[in-house]
This record gives sequence, structure tokens and C-alpha cells, in this order.
Amino acid sequence: MNIFVFGSNQAGRHGKGAALHAKQYHGAIYGKGEGIQGRSYGIPTKNHNIKTLPLEQIQKHIHTFLIFAKNNPQMTFNVTRIGCGLAGYTDNEIAPFFKHKTNNVILPESFNNVLDK
Repeated sequence: MNIFVFGSNQAGRHGKGAALHAKQYHGAIYGKGEGIQGRSYGIPTKNHNIKTLPLEQIQKHIHTFLIFAKNNPQMTFNVTRIGCGLAGYTDNEIAPFFKHKTNNVILPESFNNVLDK
């Protein structure tokens, strides 16, 4: 099963960007800010007030996701450029958090470019 992985806010208001796409096409649940939702998985990059989370907190949420991915090898996780759109971070800041991903986690080319350096 292919899972669309998107940057979310902790309130689960999937109103813009990849989160809106996840809600419209991949079963993301309005009001659920983190975790598996239909054929999608939300990783918080913003808080309940829609303010960008510090990198350390985003890293913890990515770590939680990577554990979930490791424990669900039957799923393929297609990660978007989480944290690099509305949250305002760069690929260089976010991509290293995926350094220890499993083979079932597919990263965007821009993240791979950072990790391949």
C-alpha cells in the first residue's frame, strides 16, 4: 500500500499545500494532526495555532514516523518536502532527519540530493 506522507499541523486543519491534497485524495482526517490517516501519514511541522514548530520538535515527529515505517514494511511511504513549504524550512535543514530511513521510505529528490552530499 502506498502512503502519502505530508507536513501537518497539530490541530489537523488540512487546509493548504500537501495537507489539503492529503485530505482531498489520500484520506487525511480533519482534526487529526499526526499519524496514519487513510492512505496518508501526517508529520507535524506546525503547532495547534498553525505556528511553525522548532526543528528539534519536527525531528522528534520524523523519528516517530520512521519507527512506524520500520514497523510496517508492507507499506511504501512517499514523503513530500515536509517542512519546506508553508513551514519555511529548507531541504538542508529537514533532509538530515531522514538519514536513517528504511527502504520503504521514498524521499523527494531534493532530500536525496542533500543526503547524497
